[in-house]
Amino acid sequence: MADLKVPAGYNTVMPYLIVDDAAALMQFLVTVFDAKLKMHHPNPDGSFGHAEVTIGEICIMFSNTMSEWGANTAGLFIYVDNADERYKLALANGATSVMPPADQDYGRSCGVKDSNGNTWWITSVK
Repeated sequence: MADLKVPAGYNTVMPYLIVDDAAALMQFLVTVFDAKLKMHHPNPDGSFGHAEVTIGEICIMFSNTMSEWGANTAGLFIYVDNADERYKLALANGATSVMPPADQDYGRSCGVKDSNGNTWWITSVK
């Protein structure tokens, strides 16, 4: 892969989430993790189509389920400025607790499940 070309603003590997409610996921990512909308292409019928957000230097792609593709959930690990605050914000925005914030060897960590079933492992380093 020495000659691999990756477009600017993208990564060699990126999550691609297919969810039942992509609009809710986008709002969750923007509100809880300060994601920045990179692009959104609605489907021809006006329904939610392909979207991309960036969180830090990482691009996350996602779309609504379609007849060809059912929902698939993911577990994602994210470093944040303050795990306790992001955990509270996630819960206030429709997430459910998987693991309350606690000190771990690797930092302050917790887990939530968003309304589409994705698990977010939220960690801040001391």
